[in-house]
Amino acid sequence: MLMTMRLPDPRGPLGEALFGDLVTGTTLSGTTVERAGRLATDGALSDEDLQLSLATCYELSYRGFDDVSEDWEWEPSLVGVRGGLERRHLAALRERVRPVPTSGESVDRQLAALIAADDGPSLSSFMARDGSLEQWREYLTVRSVYHLKEGDPHTFAIPRLSGRTKSAMVEIQADEYGGGSPERMHSELFAGLLRDLGLDATYGALWHHAPAVAFASVNTMSLFGLHRRWRGAALGHLATVEMTSSEPSRRYSAGLRRLGFDARTTVFYDEHVEADAVHEQIAAVDMCGSLVREEPGLLPDVLFGAACSLAMDGVAAEHLLGAWAAGRSALRPDRPLAA
Repeated sequence: MLMTMRLPDPRGPLGEALFGDLVTGTTLSGTTVERAGRLATDGALSDEDLQLSLATCYELSYRGFDDVSEDWEWEPSLVGVRGGLERRHLAALRERVRPVPTSGESVDRQLAALIAADDGPSLSSFMARDGSLEQWREYLTVRSVYHLKEGDPHTFAIPRLSGRTKSAMVEIQADEYGGGSPERMHSELFAGLLRDLGLDATYGALWHHAPAVAFASVNTMSLFGLHRRWRGAALGHLATVEMTSSEPSRRYSAGLRRLGFDARTTVFYDEHVEADAVHEQIAAVDMCGSLVREEPGLLPDVLFGAACSLAMDGVAAEHLLGAWAAGRSALRPDRPLAA
């Protein structure tokens, strides 16, 4: 049976109206449409109401909610509101991400140069060296919004591809899903990590406690994966994830071992140290390189998606490290951390 979840608690006027409509109606009320239209673009990436509402709209294309009809996924009024939220989110991304100039070099070299130029804070270094158990629980709560569905946002792009581009992406994603072994799926390995640290590993359970930045990161992936127009950005985003996760995963694993956890707990990160080192060339050369050879006009989108991946990692790191430096929780208040 597919594991769904209940609607989360709303975080503002839009969520209050939207979630009420989803449970009780068959089309959006005028109140919901009006409140969605009033949301501002400024600060969209940290807007709790906007980001949770957009994530809720997207979740209807993932596993859905056990108290919401499946008919809502393509209901025209909801699709219209989702489009407005997407435009605000995309405008905020463009404000955060400077235009990436293209060059005549190979795509993999351009991606590598973009990554090398990133000067965002290193959250993995902090967690390896200083992260406390409570900070680890907060970090994992934030990451749970993505890692419990890991692979799925990018996988939406597969039907939009062909040839070597498609086969390369399938090769990468097959490993995300355990290569045919359900217990080796990366989402399952992450669920085990949550349980070992005393957190609820139920799909969606930690949505109630995750801040806006957790949803903004996944909403970026969902936006790229669910729109054919953004297939280049989806691949650039995925390639950057694969190209930048091996060493940070090594540091995260070291941080857990510093706190006394063993290989049973660190297996999620240990798996990424090995797998993503292999995936790096497949993603940059075979997947993105093949795409741009087939469709040269998509190169700017590939680089934009890559830049968005780096930027959203930076947004999350700034939020977590800033909260901890100020001596406060990075999560929303009044949350029960233990399962």
